[in-house]
Amino acid sequence: MATLLVVNSSPRSNSISRSLTSEFAAEWKATNPHGRVIERDLSAANIPLLSEEWISAAYTPEAQRTDRQAELLALSDQLIDELLSADTILLGIPMHNFWVPAAFKAWIDQIARAGKTFAYTENGPKALIPSNKKVVAVITRGGPVAHGSANDPLATYLRQFLGLIGLSDVTIIHADKQNMGSDAAKRSFDLAVQSIAALAHPDIQPSAA
Repeated sequence: MATLLVVNSSPRSNSISRSLTSEFAAEWKATNPHGRVIERDLSAANIPLLSEEWISAAYTPEAQRTDRQAELLALSDQLIDELLSADTILLGIPMHNFWVPAAFKAWIDQIARAGKTFAYTENGPKALIPSNKKVVAVITRGGPVAHGSANDPLATYLRQFLGLIGLSDVTIIHADKQNMGSDAAKRSFDLAVQSIAALAHPDIQPSAA
């Protein structure tokens, strides 16, 4: 069964990133009427920050973990299982103070598990997540972004992390200029919606900016 994992990280229920992930999910459901959707709202999940106790548990062989250590890793295991279950992973990421929201970084730290999603080897890290999954990341921000340039460090960081765990098929949709006036914000939002439609229907090409 086709499965879509939707990961939202905005603390705002009516955010631009949530509007666009909803748009994508609707297109995906129309294309996959019998598919399954897993929704993970990071702002409501209270994803804990890493602690020394958590790290110790993660590096303890599973057969030797105490009940307390297993409890500490339970959410991490669940989040990783969601990744493994999905064919398509949809990420809603608003830029907060030039970076990802704290809840999204906490999610990353929970799924970056040595021996679980990647492994250390003598030749460097080896990804353990199957590479045939597709990732769509919707990145929103108040200011402009020069697509594909050094002015887009968030997208570069995201690709680097996802590549670490094996997710290399990454499409990024930008909705920038959201605090640069209603006209600019709407144009950028509309282009993002067109990009989403093009992913669901490859015969549709987004209009030029």
